[in-house]
Amino acid sequence: MDYQVYQNPLTDRYASKEMSYNFSPQKKHSTWRRLWLTLAEAEKELGLDITDEQLQQMAAHLDDIDFDAVAAREKELRHDVMSHIHVFGAQCPAAMPIIHLGATSCYVTDNTELIQMRDGLKILRGKLLKLMALLADFALANRAVPTLGFTHYQPAQLTTVGKRFSLYLQDFLLDLEELEFELNKLPFRSVKGTTGTQASFLALFNGDHGKVKTLEKRVAARMGFDRVIDVSGQTYTRKIDYFVMAVLSGIAQSAYKMAGDIRLLANLREMEEPFGKSQIGSSAMAYKRNPMRSERVCSLARYVMTLPLNAAHTEATQWFERTLDDSANRRLVLAEGFLSVDVILSLLLNIVDGIQVWPNVIARRVAAELPFMATENILMAAVKAGGDRQLLHEAIRVHSMDAARRIKEEGGDNDLLDRIKADPAFAAIRDRIDQLVDPRSFVGRAPEQVEEFVDQRVRPLLARHAAELSAGGEAINV
Repeated sequence: MDYQVYQNPLTDRYASKEMSYNFSPQKKHSTWRRLWLTLAEAEKELGLDITDEQLQQMAAHLDDIDFDAVAAREKELRHDVMSHIHVFGAQCPAAMPIIHLGATSCYVTDNTELIQMRDGLKILRGKLLKLMALLADFALANRAVPTLGFTHYQPAQLTTVGKRFSLYLQDFLLDLEELEFELNKLPFRSVKGTTGTQASFLALFNGDHGKVKTLEKRVAARMGFDRVIDVSGQTYTRKIDYFVMAVLSGIAQSAYKMAGDIRLLANLREMEEPFGKSQIGSSAMAYKRNPMRSERVCSLARYVMTLPLNAAHTEATQWFERTLDDSANRRLVLAEGFLSVDVILSLLLNIVDGIQVWPNVIARRVAAELPFMATENILMAAVKAGGDRQLLHEAIRVHSMDAARRIKEEGGDNDLLDRIKADPAFAAIRDRIDQLVDPRSFVGRAPEQVEEFVDQRVRPLLARHAAELSAGGEAINV
């Protein structure tokens, strides 16, 4: 590592090797060479004068790129694509005359970026599926654990730990559906020519439109695409970048929501992310257990959520058939968007896999708030036992105000139930009051909702991707 130059933290500290490789110079430029070979092979099959020797030489040098030689050439030529053509041609001299035949620079640059986005989406899909599997297991295991719900971050009716996590799971399921939609419709640019008219290829094939169309489809198919963009200028429409960045933003939104809630729950001491045996939470406060993984998720997610706006500006400002002011911007946005979401999902996998739940803390908070919520049930039971609804309501109101005042002014525990039990007006149901405030009776259909959602929506989806779920993943630095 050269400590005298800026290092990108996404690749130096966080991102997985597979996503880092996907946007590496090696992957990018070896893909350029594969595109040149694929183009030459298809052109030969359709009748152009290209020899087997030329193809064999190209095929022998797809990955052994002399990057120093390319850099030296680029200083001279000031053109990255032509620099690579010259260095590639020097390695396969017989093929030099036909490399890049009929193509423009965007043949390799745009098509490679589409390949990187396709492969990047597949990497993210695998991690998203694994995260969903972990969340499904966690939600089911905790589907009936009552916990205090919050609206406006104020105590609300009870829910369950599992039901709350099913909400996160549902967000990620929606993200997966959007990811697969974009992945399935992602087109290839293929061979379009300098301004998208395919004029150069039409000239090569002596005006044979059928051969040009066949060439376009054949190159796309061999690079793994079953769709070709219908029309283009020099570049494919940058609106596609916007759609893909929107998928990444969606995942980031879901991740921020979940990680943000975990940070709040950590403050309440109800739940904590994994914490290493020797991990330090604070350089000054040795007792601290800061939710640093969740904070990192939120930090990166904020960045990713801004990227669709950036991509929208790039699409909107492309003049006519293209301008080059998209290039430097997209070198940053495309790679860093995917790398960031890769890190986010890796962090969430680590968090969910080792998350710690503290049931006693959860139960204590429920016990502190539930008496107020249970007063309607107590009132109805007392009326059924022969009491006067209006007198009982007034008694509960007075007891509730006194209990609340004790909590706020004295810092005492919630003694509302003890006050009600001691009131002769509730003598008929005194022995049933504890039963009436059983937290499990206040969670509605939450446990059943979790089971139905996981069984009917999540499990079938995971089953369709069993191979991806079973694939091993690399260890990550969290």
